Amino acid sequence: MTANQTFIQKADMVVADLINEGGYLLPEQSKQFFEIAITESNLLPRLTVKPMSSPSMELSKVGFSGRVLRGAVESRALSEADRSRPDFGKVTLNTQELVGEIHIPYAAVEDNILQGNFVNFITQLMAKAVARDIEELIITGDTSSADGYLHLMNGFLKQTTSHVIDAGGVRLNKGILKQMIQAMPSLYWRGSRNFMFLTSKNAMIDYHDSLTSRQTLLGDKALTTDVRSASDEYAGIPVIDVPVYPENLGTTTDETNVVLVDPKNMAVGMQRDIKVETAKDISARVYITVVSVRLDAKYIHEPATVKATHVLASAGN
Repeated sequence: MTANQTFIQKADMVVADLINEGGYLLPEQSKQFFEIAITESNLLPRLTVKPMSSPSMELSKVGFSGRVLRGAVESRALSEADRSRPDFGKVTLNTQELVGEIHIPYAAVEDNILQGNFVNFITQLMAKAVARDIEELIITGDTSSADGYLHLMNGFLKQTTSHVIDAGGVRLNKGILKQMIQAMPSLYWRGSRNFMFLTSKNAMIDYHDSLTSRQTLLGDKALTTDVRSASDEYAGIPVIDVPVYPENLGTTTDETNVVLVDPKNMAVGMQRDIKVETAKDISARVYITVVSVRLDAKYIHEPATVKATHVLASAGN
């Protein structure tokens, strides 16, 4: 038996130990997969991520939108009209199946087989790739898209519809962020201290650059701070760049969106049954791994969001 045949045979044996009958990851490997996928994402760690044991899950939401307190009258209960009851609602996550194919060169397989860490290697490789693609789908998914992948579901940008302002094709600045805060209903604004502005890389850089023009200590700090590690804010609210945010929107294909939201209001359901199947392409000298996962993404309460459209995001001055 040749050296190549030997290590590929070992890889087969390791993969066989990695999965259950039917090709599903073992529980411990499935847990590791999700932990890596969430950690690798720029956005997922901030969201409400729900591991699911079936293709569907209902999330309950409850709150009081009206006044609860009334004037007290001694020895008298409140009338029925004055009694309060919570507002109940449910959000249903219905997962979509996604499939990915990863080609791993023989050399990479051999190195990791010999070092005894092939299981961790292949799990991390899959999880990193899947995390990137999940983030793209849950943000930019659009069932009217001609892109077959993005067509699978409406992502959070498409779902944000209740409160929308038009930025008018200008670069991101404090005036736009101010309008967004003003457009947020007071009911939701006072209920959370975790709001963030989520936007694209170029829009975040434009806002960071606008801070440098201020003749203040803040302007000096912004000018010398690495934009990749900067914690830019407006009114105490962080401005966060999400790499998968599109920068080709609008009729001029050079615009992006900004969303004001509490990230915990963004729910992502990921089904734990992760299927992994493997094969070899001996002519291309690659080890082929096919992974399938199921997920869905929805706002828990969409009215507690604001979106700014037509924000210029092209590179340049």
